[in-house]
Amino acid sequence: MADLSVTVDGLRLPNPFVIGSGPPGTNANVIGKAFDEGWGAVIAKTISLDASKVVNVAPRYARMRAATGDEVIGWENIELISDRPFDTWLKEFRQIKQKYPQGMLIASIMEEYRKEAWVEIVERCQEAGVDAFELNFSCPHGLPERRMGAAMGQDPAILEEVCGWVNAVATVPVWAKMTPNITHIEDPARAALRSGGGGCEGISAINTILSVMSVNLDTLRPEPTVEGYTVPGGYSCKAVRPIALRMVMELATMMYGREGLVSCAACDKGRLGGKGEFPDRSISAIGGVETGADAAQFILLGASTVQVCTGVMIHGYKMAKELCAGLNAFMDKHGFKSIEDFRGHALKFFTTHADLVRRQAEAKAAEKAAAKGMVTKDANWSGDKFVEQSSKLVAND
Repeated sequence: MADLSVTVDGLRLPNPFVIGSGPPGTNANVIGKAFDEGWGAVIAKTISLDASKVVNVAPRYARMRAATGDEVIGWENIELISDRPFDTWLKEFRQIKQKYPQGMLIASIMEEYRKEAWVEIVERCQEAGVDAFELNFSCPHGLPERRMGAAMGQDPAILEEVCGWVNAVATVPVWAKMTPNITHIEDPARAALRSGGGGCEGISAINTILSVMSVNLDTLRPEPTVEGYTVPGGYSCKAVRPIALRMVMELATMMYGREGLVSCAACDKGRLGGKGEFPDRSISAIGGVETGADAAQFILLGASTVQVCTGVMIHGYKMAKELCAGLNAFMDKHGFKSIEDFRGHALKFFTTHADLVRRQAEAKAAEKAAAKGMVTKDANWSGDKFVEQSSKLVAND
């Protein structure tokens, strides 16, 4: 059986499956449940210093189902970050680390555009024992009036400055969570990773896509409806996976190079990119993962870990075992012994449209020549048919 363990930015996880920030990590009780079920790491629901301004509403979810059956393919939420007091979270962080000392606990944090606030939240969470941070620059609908979430993540200059504040005091790895609600996701990622700038160890991508789920044709009001009104929300679930795969590919190509990852016995990460801008940084992929096969696709595009949030809300924490079994089956099928054996393997198969045209023209020419019995490769010459094969290559016969 393959080894699913991964070491990412110094964090050793028993498998690459991480609870994504959101309701599945909303308090110590459910975080403990996740560790009990075998998840590789847990990212707690996003917290801030002042939760008094966070007021959630109900209903706050809407689902898109397949045309036939009850399968959920899309999920929208208008949920905000945690409404629980910061001091309560610090207490629970300590409790979780005491009960699960080997469990990788990651704090998702989001603050206003104030250096002192970011420094305080980092220092106090570190004192409580968290293993890493994920900076939420990507919530598409929550508290934009306070310049938080995607309102900050869509501005690379501000994002880089905030990442710099965090990394100046952080003593544990820091991942910056990217918004997909932007033209080029590589721009804020560069700002977050740049040495002497953001300085983050990794990127998480993608957060939810800003959306309107539907309009009720009986009430003529958009959903989810709260007292007859709503706001655009974040779209997730399996319907967003193709978009997430594309953006992870773009990030990995920028970070590791078009040739992807190559073996490197001398580096502590085991692999480095060939000609990328940030070959030693990590990607934690997010977007519609519900099976081990889904996860394998993200890893083939360069991800070291794979986050699941909406999937847990639909299928429960027990899906960790199913995810591991599915990924194991994929790896056994191809003879892969570790995650690093195939991480980034698919990157080299992306190219330009002009190159696709060239490749197809060459392939058609080779097929045409072969159909006429023309030798197209030296290895195809035959001693018995040498004269016949030579004759078929003559242009002016």
